[in-house]
Amino acid sequence: MKILVAGAGGMLGRDVVQAAANAGHDVVGFGHNALDVTDAAAVTAKLGQERPDVVIHCAAWTDVDGAEGAEEAAMAVNGAGAGNVAAAAAAVGASVVYVSSDYVFDGAKGAPYVETDQPAPLSAYGRTKLAGEEATAAANKRHFTVRSSWLFGIGGGNFVETMLRLAADHGEVLVVRDQVGSPTYTWHLAHGIVRLIEGVEFGIHHMAAAGACSWYEFAREIFDQAKVECKVLSATTEMLGRPAPRPAYSALVSQREHVIELPSWQDGLAGYLAQRSAEREAA
Repeated sequence: MKILVAGAGGMLGRDVVQAAANAGHDVVGFGHNALDVTDAAAVTAKLGQERPDVVIHCAAWTDVDGAEGAEEAAMAVNGAGAGNVAAAAAAVGASVVYVSSDYVFDGAKGAPYVETDQPAPLSAYGRTKLAGEEATAAANKRHFTVRSSWLFGIGGGNFVETMLRLAADHGEVLVVRDQVGSPTYTWHLAHGIVRLIEGVEFGIHHMAAAGACSWYEFAREIFDQAKVECKVLSATTEMLGRPAPRPAYSALVSQREHVIELPSWQDGLAGYLAQRSAEREAA
């Protein structure tokens, strides 16, 4: 298949390009400068030129706190931009994948969310991602919506890098203990998405690392696996006073008949640290 990746310069997009190529597909990837998803005419022209079989839409506004004060700008990317990509894909007969987030939920369930649970986003970011889901579904019948959680990967800034940097600079970190999710390695997610598009099970799919933990537990595991000495202090969400409200429990599981299961978050972390080490040695 010919696959076009929008947002190919980002953390997930880079891994999707590589995973699709590894699977033997013909892949073209475009970063923001080459494909601005907020420009409907440009998106239509690019997809008309490339004529892919599948479009994997990884372009996104990912600054959760920043979206609180710039919801209109975030909506242009995550909401309207998703609709532009899905419509342009439909126009050339392509299916589309929209990558969404656990933050479309409010966290009140107290148990892992499944595909049929009702979204109720708490934050501007969550509202824009839900709008993107709805715009994608409205514009292209052949759509996959992939919700994932707490992404980390080599191609961008992430929680693991932040923790390791703070440990090196200060020797201690302060991390929230009352938010629980499923930290997901983008390399694992990318391979899951590539497997998904080889079928026709359209609609919503939850695809996140197996298991769940708090940010505090994640930080402790990072230092254990990286063999880094660092004091980990815990705090509540309220104590840290971040601009965007976040769900207290947003782990994801799938109730699909043909589930694409990802490795555990601990295995994802181990894979990330190994990849990080290998790339640093090669540099």
